[in-house]
Amino acid sequence: MKKIVFATNNLHKLKEVRAMMPDGISIVGLPELQLDEDIPETADTLEGNALQKAQYVCQKFGLDCFADDTGLEVKALNGRPGVHSARYAGEQHNSNANISKLLDELSGQTDRTARFRTVIALIINGEEHFFEGIVNGQIAETRHGEGGFGYDPVFIPENQTETFAQLGEEIKNTISHRAVAVSKLVEFLSRNEL
Repeated sequence: MKKIVFATNNLHKLKEVRAMMPDGISIVGLPELQLDEDIPETADTLEGNALQKAQYVCQKFGLDCFADDTGLEVKALNGRPGVHSARYAGEQHNSNANISKLLDELSGQTDRTARFRTVIALIINGEEHFFEGIVNGQIAETRHGEGGFGYDPVFIPENQTETFAQLGEEIKNTISHRAVAVSKLVEFLSRNEL
């Protein structure tokens, strides 16, 4: 069984990614490594933050690792919140506050076009690899649904009529930005002898 660290303390993300992994690959989260400190995310791009987190874990534990960074990019806000999505309303990582700020800033906007973009940085056998996933959609006028996390209650993916929070994990895990990026990661891991 090949073990790879996913550099996250987010239990929702761990659950999503573990569900997508092929047999033979075991995903270890930061809680299992008892690493609860904040890993630096000081880059100004999603790629930079993902790599920074993966490098931190690789250097600290000497283990193969991948990390992701995701941004919600809203057209009417010139791509914001983008790389600052998790801390949009402040350092406390409060999803409700982030959504409230987003909806306030979009008040009166007719163009609610947005996209979620995830970048995964994988460091395996000392080599760096990147995988990107994008899902286009719209920002709803109000919150809908109880599922998911982050901006899921206000993001309606393309070709859908409900938010990620309403669609449920099974559907979300097949069409989301993270699902697309993780699928590319899984394909790479399956193709390469590790």
